[in-house]
Amino acid sequence: MTATTVELSGADGNRLVADVYGQSGRPALLLHGGGQTRHAWDAAGQRLAALGLRAWSLDQRGHGDSAWVEDGSYDFRDYGRDVVAVADALAAEGGERPVGIGASLGGIASLLAEGQLRPGTLSALVLVDITPRVDPGGVNRVISFMAERMHEGFANVEEAADAIAEYLPHRARPSSLDGLAKNLRLHDDGRYRWHWDPRFLTQRDIREAEPRHIEEQLMAAARALEIPVLLVRGARSELVADEHVEEFLSLVPHAEYADVKGAGHMVAGDRNDAFAGAVETFLSKLKAA
Repeated sequence: MTATTVELSGADGNRLVADVYGQSGRPALLLHGGGQTRHAWDAAGQRLAALGLRAWSLDQRGHGDSAWVEDGSYDFRDYGRDVVAVADALAAEGGERPVGIGASLGGIASLLAEGQLRPGTLSALVLVDITPRVDPGGVNRVISFMAERMHEGFANVEEAADAIAEYLPHRARPSSLDGLAKNLRLHDDGRYRWHWDPRFLTQRDIREAEPRHIEEQLMAAARALEIPVLLVRGARSELVADEHVEEFLSLVPHAEYADVKGAGHMVAGDRNDAFAGAVETFLSKLKAA
């Protein structure tokens, strides 16, 4: 299934780019993790469209083909404000509030949007390997990987693939590097660099300069959730441990939970079939309700 690429406006008038799968149906807003692009959801978007939904896979601000924000506004709340703006646009077009499906950064943005910035933004929420509290060692490992070649870049796509293989030894190296190439940008000096604004990684929230303040915001947002919620964790996640899951389910007693065996933090990339199956089961219950 071929996606249609469209442009949307974020909360600050910033240009956002999305791929749309499906011609009609209940909207689903797919939000990638930090350092990824909308193409992380290519397979999931096609599968959701086959189920009768209209899936919007968004490049978040400063990522992929979406605009880099001139003043460097990349706090978590900025991403949450974009979720509100895009959800409003989708609701205005089709009359329904979207189901938010957010991985890591995308999950944080969706959680803040619905639980703190404006309740009623979303009709349901799927959080992918993210909870209000996560393992700081795992976060530091992710940030260190992202920062390591942030400025130097890579000589070619194969060199980037080698770096990912070293970082994610449990994941089989893909036979084609076309998907990885979409996460890289070729610069004038002939070097390939990640397809996101480096300033994204220097913001206070991302660097966890005030982790307790951030956790408190996210925990308050979780407590406020009244819409249907599904938490999907990768069983091998380096960020979300059992105690984090238990805490989240105590904050959101009505939430459902799925543990995807064999998957790490990049759940959809590691085990897309199992991930999609868990989301399909959740969505089928929404449809039946």
